[in-house]
Amino acid sequence: MTPYLLVDHVSKTFPPADGRGEGLCVFEDVTLEIARGEFVTMIGHSGCGKSTLLNIIAGLERPSRGGVVLEGREVPRPGMDRMVVFQNFSLMPWMTAFDNIRLAVRASHPMWSRAEVAAHVHRWVDMVGLAGAETKRPAALSGGMRQRVGLARAFSTEPKVLLLDEPFAQIDALTRSVIQDELVRMWSASRNTVFMVTHDVDEAILLSDRIALMTRGPQARLADQVEVKLARPRRRAELIDDPEFLRLRTHILRFLVEGSLAPA
Repeated sequence: MTPYLLVDHVSKTFPPADGRGEGLCVFEDVTLEIARGEFVTMIGHSGCGKSTLLNIIAGLERPSRGGVVLEGREVPRPGMDRMVVFQNFSLMPWMTAFDNIRLAVRASHPMWSRAEVAAHVHRWVDMVGLAGAETKRPAALSGGMRQRVGLARAFSTEPKVLLLDEPFAQIDALTRSVIQDELVRMWSASRNTVFMVTHDVDEAILLSDRIALMTRGPQARLADQVEVKLARPRRRAELIDDPEFLRLRTHILRFLVEGSLAPA
């Protein structure tokens, strides 16, 4: 069966700054298959190319070798079928929260009327708990609220693939937990295909169906893929003492610390 999203033998080498030599190979020969509606997370040390691979899937970077295929078609450039949520929020600072979301909705649904667009935006404003704050500009919002706008903007376009680049890295731990729960709720309702990169092992286990493990860069490789078979819905407080959660956590942490894999 053809995978919904296929990262096909992708390598990325950046040319040397002085134009001499072979350049820096960040990762090589990465092949990853993602099913429709699946939530896959990639974990690895800084420098292994996680965000670069995400940008290649988004069409923001070109691979040095290999390619990305979505629904049987290569995706060489950015498109509304793949939406990215960055860790630095990436909102238009002169626009209100409502207008930031509306801009994306209008781009993805150009034939909709003004009323249809507004109704759709209000739905997602309510979904992420921003009712009452939709008229504020990003500077007047907390970090957590800004990231809610980013998530609402991405989900509201109904993309085929949602790409999350460490979306909670700049948010405090308490707010992060709340927004993670909201992310799962939105994903459960929409069943978007999700690819996320993170450094947070607990976050990956909490959110994912599968976790991809990258070796250290440069010349990083995809070392393993770990299935997360914990039943949904998952609640952080209930997972802390769960034997399967602890086993997965130990397995992934050992890989990150030692650079080798114990039997899963």
